[in-house]
Amino acid sequence: MKKEELQKFVDSFRAMTSILSVEKTTDGSIGTIRIEAANPQYVKSMEQRDGDGNSVFNQKFIPGSNYERYMEKELNFEKFVYQSAILHKPLHAYIRPERFNFCINQFLMPIDVDDDDKGYCVFTLEIQPEEDLDTSTRLSSEISQNVLKACIKLRGSKDFRKTMNEVIEDVRKICKASSCSVLLTDFKERTCSILSSARNESMVALDLDQIFNNEYISIAESWIEILKGSNCLIIQNEADMEIIRQKNPDWYKSLKDACVKSIVLLPLTNNDEFIGFIWATNFDTSKVLLIKETLELVTFFIASEVASYKLVQRLRYLSNEDLLTGVNNRNAMNNRVLQFVSGEVNYKTISVVFADLNGLKPINDNEGHNAGDALLKKAAAILKETFHDCEIYRAGGDEFVVVAIDIPKASLEARVEKLREKSKVKGNVSYAIGFYHDENGGDIRKAMREADALMYEDKKLNYAHSRS
Repeated sequence: MKKEELQKFVDSFRAMTSILSVEKTTDGSIGTIRIEAANPQYVKSMEQRDGDGNSVFNQKFIPGSNYERYMEKELNFEKFVYQSAILHKPLHAYIRPERFNFCINQFLMPIDVDDDDKGYCVFTLEIQPEEDLDTSTRLSSEISQNVLKACIKLRGSKDFRKTMNEVIEDVRKICKASSCSVLLTDFKERTCSILSSARNESMVALDLDQIFNNEYISIAESWIEILKGSNCLIIQNEADMEIIRQKNPDWYKSLKDACVKSIVLLPLTNNDEFIGFIWATNFDTSKVLLIKETLELVTFFIASEVASYKLVQRLRYLSNEDLLTGVNNRNAMNNRVLQFVSGEVNYKTISVVFADLNGLKPINDNEGHNAGDALLKKAAAILKETFHDCEIYRAGGDEFVVVAIDIPKASLEARVEKLREKSKVKGNVSYAIGFYHDENGGDIRKAMREADALMYEDKKLNYAHSRS
């Protein structure tokens, strides 16, 4: 076919159709992609705005222009076009772009054009206002088997984290990747942590919790901008990595430091909220489309299970948290004592501090309960700062309990004495304190009784002193 015949050829299609070209390169990288011709149905649909004022094209169509004139650079789209136009593969994909309220059923067929410098393909698509379940579930047997296997494991799990590790190992093997990980994110609280991870046995084990700590949340947040509503990002060669270097140098550096040459990254979302990400590194780039389609579906189910897991963890946390002060509540303390008694906790030494807040009742009576609540919050904050490496519980209205495991007696004594000295200063938060340390890892119940008795002795002294 001659280049001047492209428009006549594309006009013969009734469906939305365009002809795309890709410049050939000597190094195998993806050259400039152009929309050489398009039929009226294609142009009208691409330029038409939806109810929210969005359109696929943000410029009027001019034949032969770089596709980036009309839309932002999209790596997945480029790989799709490259495989058809340069590698001569007929392709089909069903995508759900998150930034638009429709789905796209698209087909690419390579065509021969008299042009030594470019490869060409026909790009035909159908825009559907709602997801077509029949189309989206028409999968190869290999993809279906992989997705079904993951679903059965996740839904039948009694140990979520163990099962998730198994699923992630399955995903790693599907991708033939060196590693695969799930990162949980909370952009409101600015926290992130590794939920599960799998790696090739030949890889050096890394402390992922050290790498993906809360400071990494800024890099994770930048992935949203790179994805730009897409449900998958594929980086498979140096040319793609160069784009990442330009857009996100911090992430590029972390990838290079980890010897990552290729990565497929997908967001985990629930109710339009990002709850985490899943990725596989140094994967089999010869199976990009199979990996993409498999992971898109597996990720949907993983996101659902992760959302449920996070909800359960949050409810469990709330059931053990004192909502006023933020320390653990009495229920959590009782459960923890049972763990000690049943032998679930291994320890050499145990220490207990009882800290009873002085003066709460007069403040509640004279200044109101808001003032009393403020005092309790301040008291808890001081204890959290003083005993930052210990377990802190609000055992009652004005009573706090600190449990320390395998912390030297001298260190705790120094902190208790400092707290006592500050309590004597007028205007400071005042505590009656009882401290008991068992060097031989004795019964926590005895330690609590002894510390409680010593606290009451200290309270009597404080009371006597205040009356004199």
